[in-house]
Amino acid sequence: MSATVKIGSAAQWRQTVGSSSIVVADFYADWCGPCKMIAPVFESLSTKYSKPKKITFCKVDVDSQGEVAQQYGVRAMPTFLILHNGAVINTIQGANPPALTAAVDKAAKLAGGAVSGDAVFGTRGQRLGGAGVAAPGGARAKTVSRPMSWDLNSIINSIIAFFGLYFYSLFSLDPYKAAENSPFNKKNPPPKPSASAPGQKGAVRPAFKTMADLGS
Repeated sequence: MSATVKIGSAAQWRQTVGSSSIVVADFYADWCGPCKMIAPVFESLSTKYSKPKKITFCKVDVDSQGEVAQQYGVRAMPTFLILHNGAVINTIQGANPPALTAAVDKAAKLAGGAVSGDAVFGTRGQRLGGAGVAAPGGARAKTVSRPMSWDLNSIINSIIAFFGLYFYSLFSLDPYKAAENSPFNKKNPPPKPSASAPGQKGAVRPAFKTMADLGS
């Protein structure tokens, strides 16, 4: 099915021009030999480039639509007009397939001149979960990850200190005082080494042990 619009009235012409960004119009006559020769080229371009509300190809019979032909000063057949947003941007007179093809190619680029997303954004996005979206060519975008580390010794020592302080004060007559003076209280400095008793070697160690003690 042909995508070319056959203009049947001046009103239809105005509606066509007002509803499409690019309009390629073939002003022809049935008695015109060159018009018939280039008609297949025009139909081929129409099939290739026609897009709703973007590029519209139409044929205007100068004998039946003399008002439209006079509006644009058409005197020779065939005459091809290319309009952009209602204004004529190119005129090709005569059966010249290379000139018509080049003009239509240029108009098609003008109609589809929006920049693609890949040209605007040089890198790809990021999916939830941390996996990079594949970039053009199969490469993956770099992802930023934060290393996670746990200090197990500090966690266990904190737990031991908490329960040691709790039970130390639980069985004391003065819990507050006991907790304040407890060796498990982090505010209290560690006991200083004392002189060795007869028969002992080295300094006296604290009564409770930490993970460092167990490890050694």
